[in-house]
Amino acid sequence: MPEGDTVHNLAARLRPVLEGKVLTACGIRVPRYATVDLTGREVASVTARGKHLLIDAGGAVIHSHLKMEGEWHVYRPGERWRRPAHTARAVLAVDGAQVVGFALGTLEILTASEADGALAHLGPDPLGPDWDATRAAANLATEPDRPVGLALLDQRNLAGVGNVYRNELCFLRGAHPATPVGECGDPLTWADDAARLLRVNLGRSRRVTTGVDRNGMRTFVYDRARRPCLRCGTVIRAGNLGGAGDPERSIQWCPRCQPRSAGNAQDLYL
Repeated sequence: MPEGDTVHNLAARLRPVLEGKVLTACGIRVPRYATVDLTGREVASVTARGKHLLIDAGGAVIHSHLKMEGEWHVYRPGERWRRPAHTARAVLAVDGAQVVGFALGTLEILTASEADGALAHLGPDPLGPDWDATRAAANLATEPDRPVGLALLDQRNLAGVGNVYRNELCFLRGAHPATPVGECGDPLTWADDAARLLRVNLGRSRRVTTGVDRNGMRTFVYDRARRPCLRCGTVIRAGNLGGAGDPERSIQWCPRCQPRSAGNAQDLYL
């Protein structure tokens, strides 16, 4: 599932392919931008902000969000695409490579100022240069009655945490996802732990939150419903959590390790 580390890892893969290179071809397969042609422009930067990817081509910013199905691939000239051509939304070519965005949830061409405006709502990014744990903690604390499992997913609080990390963070902090933020201990500790968890997975091909990179052992609760807890052996439970303005998303938790009470949060060790 694409989360902040996924997009930062993607930016790191695309950067040596695109940065400083002149686009020799450009196809934006979205009706609104069908006439946009950035051929001849030099790619100034490839960056990630939370779950958003930004490719700056001579002042025109290609902004994309993967959502659930999106991917960016790099191909050698003439190499066969690994996904159906009808799902391609952006095709960028430079000398020696072709970069294709498939099934992108969001794809738009913006000016630099428009891109800044479009992402102005984002909270600090644990993987970005603007990371500010104190500000992220203050953001989380603004709604003390909100379930922590919803507050963590709110990109206005901190950018990059998705469903995998919110479930794993709640386990590692010993809190049921439905527990109000105000009952979960110091928000600064939650912000620090979120940053540490994302950073430890930066550059990894497989996300690991347990410290054990083996099948069935990489996460404590995420995608482990009806299996025994790796810490206490209790069967992991699953459900959905949503609220006013928040779509329901799946949650997994250990009933023994994550009782709905404060005072039992544990330090995060990886």
